[in-house]
Amino acid sequence: MKLKISDRKKKIIRGISRITLVVIGLILVIFNDTFGKLEGFTEFIALYFILVFITVIYWVFKQIKSILRLKNEKEKTELLHLKSQVNPHFFFNTLNNLYGLMEKDSKERKMVLKLSDMMRYSIYEGEKDWVTMKDEFDYLKNYIELQGIRYHKKSDIRFNHKIENPDAKIMPLLFIILLENAFKHGLENLEKNAYIYIYLTETNNKVNFVIENNFELQESSKKEGIGLKNLQRRLALVYPKKHSLTFNTDANVYKVTLSLTLK
Repeated sequence: MKLKISDRKKKIIRGISRITLVVIGLILVIFNDTFGKLEGFTEFIALYFILVFITVIYWVFKQIKSILRLKNEKEKTELLHLKSQVNPHFFFNTLNNLYGLMEKDSKERKMVLKLSDMMRYSIYEGEKDWVTMKDEFDYLKNYIELQGIRYHKKSDIRFNHKIENPDAKIMPLLFIILLENAFKHGLENLEKNAYIYIYLTETNNKVNFVIENNFELQESSKKEGIGLKNLQRRLALVYPKKHSLTFNTDANVYKVTLSLTLK
């Protein structure tokens, strides 16, 4: 049975190995006067340093390759974001026209206003590297209120929150895909007794986001969507080793927990 070594331990071992190679080389140079008379000793030192040089060049090449890979991943993410955008001026002008045509204080007018706020946040704030916890919370609140207006069926939706530092910085649009899934695969398909419980806490630079919802048993066989895959990739790039995302299913109850340490 082979023991698995973590990436961090592997990096430490490789670092120690390189340092050891250099130290040995320095020792050989220091004692060159003593052992230099031995046959082939000078050639051995030359060969040794050639090997060390090749090792260092290989390590530098790997670092450059890693940096370029991360840069390409970021560019791909930005490209996907740009492709998902509509023309903002056309979109908001259309919403404003619809808003003006609707009756005052009507349910439809409130929906358009909420949708406009959400899309504005998604388009303009979503392209930023960081937003505040307050902004992200307001976005989620708008989404929940919009869904509350949209669905006519009786349901139990609760949003519990505790944010100690509203100005704490976080990557935008982190939680929305998890919230959308709770409505899409839960409340939307249930005829009665649907519920969604949402918990968002931020304390001591740590964030916990938990969603629990019930669903039809037929939904349990659904495949993981592209939204979740994108979320997992974004977390890996921005919060490496500083986050956990877990999914649990018990009978017809689905629970997802996202925990992360803010930068």
